[in-house]
Amino acid sequence: AGFGAGLGLALASSSFIGGSFVLKKKGLLRLCGRARAGQGGHAYLREWLWWAGLLCMGVGEAANFAAYAFAPATLVTPLGALSVLVSAVLSSIFLNEQLNVHGKIGCILSILGSTVMVIHAPQEEEVSSLESMAEKLKDPGFIVFAMCVLVSSLLLIFVAGPRYGQSNVLVYVLVCSAIGSLSVSCVKGLGIALKELFSGKPVLKEPLGWVLLVCLVICISIQINYLNKALDIFNTSVVTPIYYVLFTTAVMMCSAILFKEWQHMVLDNIIGSISGFLTIVSGIFLLHAFRDMPFTPNLLPLFLQPGRADRHQSCQHQPLLPSEDKGSQSAEEEE
Repeated sequence: AGFGAGLGLALASSSFIGGSFVLKKKGLLRLCGRARAGQGGHAYLREWLWWAGLLCMGVGEAANFAAYAFAPATLVTPLGALSVLVSAVLSSIFLNEQLNVHGKIGCILSILGSTVMVIHAPQEEEVSSLESMAEKLKDPGFIVFAMCVLVSSLLLIFVAGPRYGQSNVLVYVLVCSAIGSLSVSCVKGLGIALKELFSGKPVLKEPLGWVLLVCLVICISIQINYLNKALDIFNTSVVTPIYYVLFTTAVMMCSAILFKEWQHMVLDNIIGSISGFLTIVSGIFLLHAFRDMPFTPNLLPLFLQPGRADRHQSCQHQPLLPSEDKGSQSAEEEE
């Protein structure tokens, strides 16, 4: 029963999160004549469709968090990739966004690569209290990582954003992914705080819990703002898988540095993680590089084109030397 509940929550989470991207996009498209998110406007806050998308994302994230209490992480985490597929399918239905064959292959490769990475992912170091979490946050490696994330995000926001934000999908998505890696660490710490609170410990007097809560609100606000800009400017079927892959990669890097996950990895897990990452890179390349390339039946081989297979087959059964056969046949008739 617990396994079934975890599986159902994970599937529901993917459905809600995938649908939230479409609802947000529909809300952003209704901003005719008003300041759009891509130009720094916030008129989308008055659209109920955008708020419905935000609510769906919140429900999906809550269901995903609850799924870990019933099912193992090796089941729940890969199912999060289904939100990419749900978003792509719903975008083609409700937003009339075309996803060519290259994009579909890219989505599949991204999902497969993420699944392989999760299967071979190392186990995190056990953290059971806020005191141990505080020690982890004081680690020099994590401090350097957090400073690099903050500096790179500021450069993307204030330097690369005004120049390339309207033409390059990676600018705003990288901001969301980098800040999102820090938000996951805050969620981890708050989860530990809630466990201690339910066990009767005086967690509310600990300043670390409040600091993590404030940092989480700031990180989520930045993510929502720049994700809206990316969705307003670029195709949803492009933004969603790129955001998922980059966000997953950033979170794995942050977790590996914070919880020392890679210290006890065996060779097959290392090879699996590298193979999964290269598969994701290949999928993103197909999805991003060929997104505007039309794919018509005329590009298929002749024997695969509809309406031409029979003609091609009939041509194969024709005699190789029809003129010689006719000449020999007429000579025999004369004799």
